This record gives sequence, C-alpha cells and structure tokens, in this order.
Amino acid sequence: MNQPRTRIPDLVPAVGPLKFQHVVIVGKYQAVGSKNAVDEIAHFLHDEGCDVSLERETALNTGLLQYPALTVPVMGERCDLALVVGGDGTMLGIGRQLARYGVPLVGINQGRLGFITDIAFDGYREKLQPILRGNYEEDARALMSATVWRDGRCVFEATALNDVVVNRGGAASMIELRVEVDGHFVANQRADGLIIASPTGSTAYALSAGGPLLHPGIDGWVMVPIAPHTLSNRPVVLPCASEIAVEIVSGKDASANFDMQSFTSLLHGDRIVVRRAARALRLLHPAGWNYFDTLRKKLHWNEGA
Repeated sequence: MNQPRTRIPDLVPAVGPLKFQHVVIVGKYQAVGSKNAVDEIAHFLHDEGCDVSLERETALNTGLLQYPALTVPVMGERCDLALVVGGDGTMLGIGRQLARYGVPLVGINQGRLGFITDIAFDGYREKLQPILRGNYEEDARALMSATVWRDGRCVFEATALNDVVVNRGGAASMIELRVEVDGHFVANQRADGLIIASPTGSTAYALSAGGPLLHPGIDGWVMVPIAPHTLSNRPVVLPCASEIAVEIVSGKDASANFDMQSFTSLLHGDRIVVRRAARALRLLHPAGWNYFDTLRKKLHWNEGA
C-alpha cells in the first residue's frame, strides 16, 4: 500500500528562471523509504516547474511509473541535471556512467557518511531551490580509467571515481606486486594489496589503510599499500598525469576492484594499468559549500568546540 506523502510547509516562492529544466532522479531503491523519498522529491521538482524523469531501474524498482523511465544514455542526451538520492555508493555507480555526458549531479544523502552526497534529505528543498536557478558551487572530480592486460590483450576495463584496489585472495598469505610509474620501476611490494585512490577516494578505503586526505583541487593520486610486509613502504602521492602499472608477481587468488562495484580475478603476470580518464565528474553543491566543512562534519573534528 502506498504511504501518504508528508505535508511539508510551502517555501517562499523562488525568484529567477530555471537553469535546469529537465531533471532526472536516481534513487537507492533498495533502501527502506526510498520510494516515498523519490516520489516526494519528484513532486517538489514538478512544483518548481521542472520536467521530471526517473532513471530506469529506479522507476521499475519503486513502481513510480508515472514518470518517464530513462536509460543512462538517454539521460545523458536529454537531461540537464541528475539528482542522486541515497549515499555515496549510489553516486559512485551513476556518476561514473554520466560523467562522459557532462551532466552535473547533486547528491541528497540518505546514507551515513555522505562525502559526495552532501545535502541532507531533511533540508533538500531549501538547498535545491537556489541550485535549480543557477546558484551553486561546482566541483570537478577526476576519474580513473583502468585496464587489465593479460598476454598483451586487454581483458577487462573499468572507470573508477574513488579507487582501484588490488587485493590478495582468501588465503592467509601476501601477494607480491611489481609497481611502475610512467614506465619506471618503483618497487616490488609484498602486502595484502595496493590502493590507487583519487582525491575523492582519499576519504574511503585509502584513509582506513593509513593514506592522507587529498583536497579535491589537487591533480593527484595516492598509492597506498595495504598491510605491507616492509614498513618503509609508505603511501605516495603522484601526479594524476602519471600512468601507474601494477603487475601480479606471486600470490593466490588475487583480484582487482573498481569503486567496490566492478570486480575481476587476476592471474600471475596480469598488469593493471591506471590512467586519468578523459572526462571528470561534475558535482554541484549548495552556494557557500566548503570541502573542510564536509571533513569537519563527516569526520567529527572539533566536536563540542
């Protein structure tokens, strides 16, 4: 049974023409309450004068079929703005696909941390009204293009916004990796794995493994070993123009994952090559947004001060 929508007090009418006419909503449709949240936001956008569509899987899984249901290529061709309702994982999934079309994205957080879905659901109306009319901060986030090479052939390729991670298998033994940067040998590392993270991904797995925080304005990657055998193997910050190659020298059941959303198994001799992708992700934030405000809130810095 459909739940009635909560009555929300009317906002003061916004001033100015819409900058974004056709808006598509992408929802975390597996989450409890997602259908009601998507439906409420769709009504809000309609009341603001926007043409509203839903990403195809969001429409099918919520049953909100009164709105056009669009595939990603059609979204890229027709839509001016994408609203992502969920958490950072939802943003990672759709952001990598929409970046090639240049469609900007706004994140409405229904998850927990929300480093890149930074508008709280409870206050989305006040934040979205100005954004829809062109009052926002734009934030370009670099993407990584990764390929896996075996016997001179590309056997897997993926795009990542957060990180590319090479991991050992379930056996209680390390893997050995040969690392090269721009064709120059760096080191053979014995570890549980290796993370190559973007500034966006520096707040994710790389941070847990002891890597530094990278401001999104830095054109760089961070390369972070996971539980290295030699403690002098430390995180290294590299220019994002660099090409990083990681070869599997030894170890059982190694694998690579890309944003924890695409996975492939690896064999001895496989090479994972990471470069900067041709397009960046366009994120929009409310006017006055600041990266350090996000860090302070999400990492609980200076609580009680």
